[in-house]
Amino acid sequence: MDLKKCMVVFSLFAVVALVRGKVNGGSTCAGCTIIVSLAEQIGEINNETVVQGFQRLCNYLPASYQPPCKTFVASVEPTIQQLIDEKFFTPDVACQALTLCTVDPGQPECHLYPLVNKGLAWSASQILPTRAAREKQYHKMRKLGSDICDGFPILKGICQFVYQRLDDHEPLVDADGDRFSIIETLRGTHFRGRDCDDVDSSVHPGKRAIDGDRHRDSNCNGIYGVDPKTGKTYEELLCDGTGQLGVILLGDSAGAHFHIPENWVSAPDISLGAFEILPDVLADEFDWPHLSSMTGYINSSLVKWPTDSAYYRMWQMNHCNHRDYQNLGVNGARSSSMNGTIQYSMSRDQKMDHPALVIYSLIGNDVCNGHPDTIAHMTTPEEMRANFHSTLKFLDTKLPKGSHVIATSMADGRILYDTLHDKIHPLGNWRQDVTYSDLYEFLNCLQISPCMGWMSSNETLRNLTSQRAANLSRALEMEVGAYKSTNFDLHYEVFDITKVLKKWVKEGGHAKDLIEPVDGFHPSQKQTSEMSCLVLQTTQQLANFLSAKKFWEDLDKTFPNGIVKMNPHNNQIRELFGNQGGY
Repeated sequence: MDLKKCMVVFSLFAVVALVRGKVNGGSTCAGCTIIVSLAEQIGEINNETVVQGFQRLCNYLPASYQPPCKTFVASVEPTIQQLIDEKFFTPDVACQALTLCTVDPGQPECHLYPLVNKGLAWSASQILPTRAAREKQYHKMRKLGSDICDGFPILKGICQFVYQRLDDHEPLVDADGDRFSIIETLRGTHFRGRDCDDVDSSVHPGKRAIDGDRHRDSNCNGIYGVDPKTGKTYEELLCDGTGQLGVILLGDSAGAHFHIPENWVSAPDISLGAFEILPDVLADEFDWPHLSSMTGYINSSLVKWPTDSAYYRMWQMNHCNHRDYQNLGVNGARSSSMNGTIQYSMSRDQKMDHPALVIYSLIGNDVCNGHPDTIAHMTTPEEMRANFHSTLKFLDTKLPKGSHVIATSMADGRILYDTLHDKIHPLGNWRQDVTYSDLYEFLNCLQISPCMGWMSSNETLRNLTSQRAANLSRALEMEVGAYKSTNFDLHYEVFDITKVLKKWVKEGGHAKDLIEPVDGFHPSQKQTSEMSCLVLQTTQQLANFLSAKKFWEDLDKTFPNGIVKMNPHNNQIRELFGNQGGY
């Protein structure tokens, strides 16, 4: 829809505004290096120049993204060409010469590729020999990335609205303010069940039916009306007493299923149409919750493995649970941000809504950061327990009686480096010249690593990070045992990624299949579905698939009598209401 496209453009400009951040150019430097590297490889693959590779890359983008891309290429072309003519060209040197990468005082030279000549700064200085030349280039690049919101004051109010909604982790399009939307992206139905009346806040997924949904579908599960034979409502006949239960994730990027398509950074695999889904991916913050292990509900031709999730299995058991899911996973979430903002985006009313299964799953960010002194910036066990306690108190004010809360332990991220460090990263597929270790060190140098502690060549640091994660898990487990809840039962489950991995390898798979190939940090879609089995009974998509399965199996152990029972009316629901309105 037009509104969605408009909001995506606003979000894109906000994201790509050239903000240095961290050191030596931070994420701007990393992005430049990757893009220049892809352009160089695409040119080589097609027997073209680097500049022609840039142009081809722009042509691969959706039409609305091509003009700014081509403007950027036209701006950088003279510098790129001069570097090639002077035999100084590498992606690292190019980004130095473009002033998108720097060498800040007291910092080492950050490079993804081997250094040439006398280093990055020296090579770039041959193109920009004077301070005036460097400043001119700097301001030229900043102008390209100027924030559209500041450049057009008439848009400032709209931008502030967009930023506020996204900062609150609530749907951007939500006319009635009930935190449920009618569009897929921008924290919409990919993250929460679809609203069936976006101008009436009393109508939303998970609600107890109003007057048995005699005249309209107040809980959006697709079941409404009156049985002509009995005079009873279909909600009474098919859903009452069946133990309806929603699924709510309070989580991080792993729970939201952060994913960057591999063919976006693998030059041999980039082609026309590769970036067709770019607008939606940006609008979903690179998260794919609709394919995740907790709230996934659709299969996609974009991934090789089927979607499995806690929500999907709950729906299979009881079709009255249709659309009753909320994925409140946020990239970078840790216990303090969960307690500070994220939990307040949850929608549940103790009196008017059905009970819910809440999964509190923060598997890494309390020990993960990009700081060189990473341990000093990790959450302490005391802080972890206090933050979790505060979240539990909040849940006790929101969840209906009969709800369940399950807290998962943190992961042991040593598997990342141990599995991937000597493997070729997709960016190096063409020349076999970039390993995951190379990428980790580059991100660490720029101080933008998602996890300095686990993505380090320093084995001692990796072990210390896992030790802290284990201590934080113990703090969670202690609070689970001590907290006296009013409206829900409380349980603790171990997120044991190594068990999933060993099982997969035993069945003939490879460990690297269970880790996202582009960022080398998150569980892949394969692993996340195995994890969803962990709590209920229940690649790329495979990790999601396996995680969902494991989560459901562990849930069966926690609830021997079943957390949810099979609704004997499921067949009748299908006969009467088909796909129940879909998603």
